[in-house]
Amino acid sequence: MGMKKRLVVLTGAGVSAESGIKTFRDSDGLWEEYDVMEVASIEGWSRNPQLVLNFYNERRRQLQKAMPNPAHLSLAKAESDFLVYIITQNIDDLHERAGSTKVLHLHGELKKARSTVNPDLVYDIGYSDIHWGDMCELGSQLRPHVVWFGEAVPAMEEAVKLTQTAELFAVVGSSLNVYPAAGLLSYVPRQCPIFLVDPKEVATFRDDITVIREPASTGVPKMLRLMA
Repeated sequence: MGMKKRLVVLTGAGVSAESGIKTFRDSDGLWEEYDVMEVASIEGWSRNPQLVLNFYNERRRQLQKAMPNPAHLSLAKAESDFLVYIITQNIDDLHERAGSTKVLHLHGELKKARSTVNPDLVYDIGYSDIHWGDMCELGSQLRPHVVWFGEAVPAMEEAVKLTQTAELFAVVGSSLNVYPAAGLLSYVPRQCPIFLVDPKEVATFRDDITVIREPASTGVPKMLRLMA
C-alpha cells in the first residue's frame, strides 16, 4: 500500500436528505412552511429574531433524532483507504457522527451559537435551544452559528486551499447553485478525476466528470468502489 490519495468531497443537502433532514431547495424557497429569507437572512434576523431562533431550535431537535445514513458512513469508512477531507454545505453534524475526522463546515454549524457583537465568540450548545435573552460573555444576544444569505463565508479560503490539493474530487448531493461553494470546482487541479453523485441532473461547466445519477446512500459506495 503506497501513499493514500487525497480525496476532497464537497457535500450538500442531498447527503443528509435520506437521514430525514429537510432541504429548502426542494420546495420553492420554502423551508417547512417558512420563507427562506425570513429565517436565513440577516434582514430576517433584524425583523424577527424570535422567529429565527425558533426555526433553528426546531432544526436542532430534528437533528437530534436523525441518524447518519450509508453515504455519511461510507465516507467515514473511506478514511482507511484515502486521506478524506469533507467540505460540507450542511450545518448538521452527521458527518462527524458517522466518524469522519476532517470536516470543514462552509455554512456554519447548527450545534453552535455565537455572539452578535464578536463573531469569534462561538459556543458549543449541543442540541439545546437558543432563547431570546441568552447572552454571550460580552452581554450581547446569541445567534445561530450559521452563515445566512448575504453573509460572508469565512471558511471559503480554507476550502479553496483543500480543493487545490485534491488528487480525487467529488461532489455529493449539492445542486452546485449556491455560491461561493459552487465555485470550488474551478479550483480542482487539472489532472484530478472528478465524481458527481446526485439523483437529479446537475449542470456543471466540465465534461470530464464521472456522474452517478443516484441518491447519496447508494451512489457514494458505488463511487468509492470506482475510485479504488
